[in-house]
This record gives sequence, structure tokens and C-alpha cells, in this order.
Amino acid sequence: MHENEISYSIRGCIYDVFNHFGPGLLESVYEAALFECLSQKGLSVEQQVPVGVSYLNTQLPVGFRLDLLVEKKVIIEVKSVELLAPVHHKQLITYLKLTGCKLGILVNFNCEEIEQGIFRKVNGLC
Repeated sequence: MHENEISYSIRGCIYDVFNHFGPGLLESVYEAALFECLSQKGLSVEQQVPVGVSYLNTQLPVGFRLDLLVEKKVIIEVKSVELLAPVHHKQLITYLKLTGCKLGILVNFNCEEIEQGIFRKVNGLC
């Protein structure tokens, strides 16, 4: 499955989850609901995926976690904040660079219209 096809399914689930819950809940609720929706569509989804990092050829004892990884190709970063900051966009771009994934979707569920809260980020074209 190509990243664009995966992205289409992800957007559909984002709309489904937003229409069901609306804004104002914790990120963890939206993340769990997206996981369930994507899984029910038959997509391979991993939640809270640990990613190790290295520095100067040394594996560090810390790393970070991806909110959702779909088909091992598309990262979803889930937010539920009043306003996305530029650093939220940069965070996803960094995740893409460190994992080698091509496509990421940043979604902020705390907005009046969900289409205003969905952002595609492409590795290498940012």
C-alpha cells in the first residue's frame, strides 16, 4: 500500500473520530480511537512505538515514542492543544528524518473544524 492510500484512510478515520467525540478530550482518547478505527479498516497499526536514537555512533539510553505508526510507513502525531506551535510541526519532521519514513500526519483534535487541524509532512521536502 502506498503512502497516499494510507493517508486517505487515516484522514477518513480522523474525521470519524472527530465527528464522534468532537474537541476537548485528552490526546490519549483520540490516539486510542484512531488506533481502533485504523485497525478495523484492516491496516497494520502500532501505538506508542519506541524509537531509539544514536549520537556520535553511540546508541543513547533514551529515545522517543511515535504516537501511531501505520503500515510501518506513515507516522501520526496526535495533539489536542489550543493552538499548534511551530515546534509541533518541526517535531514531526524530526521524527520523519530519524525513522526514515516518508510521510507524517500531524493532527490537532482541539479545533472547531477538523480540516483546520490536519497537516501532512513529507520527509525531505520540508
